[in-house]
Amino acid sequence: MPIPGHIDPVPVERTLAPRSDGRIDLLGLTKHDLRMALETSQLEPKQAKLRAKQLWHWIYNRGVTDFELMTDISKTLRPWLAQRFVISRPEVVTAQVSTDGTRKWLLRSDDGQDYEMVFIPDADRGTLCVSSQVGCTLNCRFCHTGTMRLVRNLTAGEIVGQVMLARDALGEWPSQPEGRMLTNIVMMGMGEPLYNFENVRDALRLVMDGDGLALSKRRITLSTSGVVPMMARAGEEIGVNLAVSLHAVTKEVRDEIVPLNRKYGIEELLQACADYPGANNARRITFEYVMLKDKNDSDADARELVRLIRQYRLPAKVNLIPFNPWPGAPYECSAPERIKAFSNIIFEGGISAPTRTPRGRDIDAACGQLKTAAERKSRAELDRLAEEKLAALG
Repeated sequence: MPIPGHIDPVPVERTLAPRSDGRIDLLGLTKHDLRMALETSQLEPKQAKLRAKQLWHWIYNRGVTDFELMTDISKTLRPWLAQRFVISRPEVVTAQVSTDGTRKWLLRSDDGQDYEMVFIPDADRGTLCVSSQVGCTLNCRFCHTGTMRLVRNLTAGEIVGQVMLARDALGEWPSQPEGRMLTNIVMMGMGEPLYNFENVRDALRLVMDGDGLALSKRRITLSTSGVVPMMARAGEEIGVNLAVSLHAVTKEVRDEIVPLNRKYGIEELLQACADYPGANNARRITFEYVMLKDKNDSDADARELVRLIRQYRLPAKVNLIPFNPWPGAPYECSAPERIKAFSNIIFEGGISAPTRTPRGRDIDAACGQLKTAAERKSRAELDRLAEEKLAALG
């Protein structure tokens, strides 16, 4: 299946490719791959099995990156490990803190690619917004990230590395289930997670593993713009909460602001939501709906949204997102009274429709604002890139 974007990120079987320094990064490997990495480096199988278990504990339960600090591994083996392996963290290029406490990190990979993550603290939870790609495959017209070309998929190690770095910054090692500031993860950063399915799946399995980070799947949400063929597989193989970037209720408007709709239409998308494994009233599907002035915010739009949710009998809630502006954006945010009226209609239809409070706007960390490119694009350049991505949709 052709994937829209500058690069077609076709999933391939993961190999243990060395970093630029020749060492293998252990972060992001499954337990089996971790053991195989040790065996491939000529460690005897029985020894490799034991050491892999120890390394797993130090990496994911203790957050240790220095082999010399692994006290239950012999002193003679530690330098042997350090010569061949590394336990990485993304390089932090910049770290910003908003006036509302939101934190944003600009990160850099071993091959020099930049991406971002955001931590949003609240009174009762702390949510980490994680990226899955450098740039983005898609071109949602209200989203700043969508103005970037896709450079490449992030690896499982680079995805879980964002969680590890946040835990480092928050001082939350050793891993423990109670008293954490980082309680929730949303795959809502840069990129379309379902166009990097295998790496996202493998990273989230590491995050949920009970022997390590042990974050419940009920505290993880994966957001998609509507990659219909991958949605059932996500439910079956990952099993986390699903959020869908809906943003419009008619073909004409959604074709414009979420061009993937030209490939997978609203009806097809909503049927995939109805079929999503594990969705029920206790685990509702979240529909994300950015409020754009005079584009998708009428009373008629709200009533049609209620009708569609009822038609497909969806256990759902709607998150109304005030549009977060960025330079060159072609839209304006709906007025507060218009958002309230829209929300009231949905509530009256028996569906929860809270309005999300914008967070981190002063550091461009709010929803739809993530973008690492330093250069400013002209409107003509943005339109040209949009046309390229639309052409790739076929």
